[in-house]
Amino acid sequence: MKKIISLVAIAFIGLKAFAQSDPTICHTPATEKFALFASNKKFNRMHPTPVEYTHISEAGGKMIKIKTDGAEANAYLIEAKKKTNNWIFVFQEWWGLNDHIKREAENLYKDLGNVNVLALDMYDGKVATTREDAGKYMQEFKQDRGNAIVKGALAYVGASAKVGTVGWCFGGGQSMQAALTAGGQAAACVIYYGMPEDNLDRLKGLNCDVLDIWPTQDQWINKDVTEKFKANMASVGKNLTVKPYDADHAFANPSNPKHNKEFTADAYKNTIAFFKARLK
Repeated sequence: MKKIISLVAIAFIGLKAFAQSDPTICHTPATEKFALFASNKKFNRMHPTPVEYTHISEAGGKMIKIKTDGAEANAYLIEAKKKTNNWIFVFQEWWGLNDHIKREAENLYKDLGNVNVLALDMYDGKVATTREDAGKYMQEFKQDRGNAIVKGALAYVGASAKVGTVGWCFGGGQSMQAALTAGGQAAACVIYYGMPEDNLDRLKGLNCDVLDIWPTQDQWINKDVTEKFKANMASVGKNLTVKPYDADHAFANPSNPKHNKEFTADAYKNTIAFFKARLK
């Protein structure tokens, strides 16, 4: 047994040294890093099957098609009652654009009051109802396609739009990627336990403040990931606010056994305040 442990330790040290000597390993794109979690059984167990829920919009939400440089994309649109250039782009968890995300989009619409909301379908019509499918779809996702969907959404909302982004888990990472893609139109970015961007050259192009909702018990978006994000943002002169919660990954999902109602409400309150301060 001691011999096996020693061999494992040697292998780990060798892999670490190899990663340090090979920048292509150290600079794996953020989306690919997060997709690797899908092969971890413990990560999968953190995501129980969502409870059945059918969303009936009270605000006139509807599914629309958006043109991209590839196939058309799907999105769930809720338009403001009065014309405004303020927009929120909402990004799904690893399950896809399901009715739970549509409900979150409508909550944001109601509580912000002066925005249009667009929940983007990053899986092109696929919605998972099992962990196996969710992991498969997340691993199949290509960031180039995600960027094309966001660019199509930006064209749809117009060059005068100010865009805030928000997402959870897989969608947390996509919220950050969308803010980077939006360039000067990005007004605010909220990440719920998603993988941040760690490429400094890309972060230099970020044009908005970021709110990072971070559960301190998260084993995947952990302290090392968060501290590195803080350091990276500081090094490129960008404004990052980290709101820590003594909770685990996916604590804001009511379907999760580790859902924390009190922390979810507080995180949501901070999200609304963050957007309101930047979308005027």
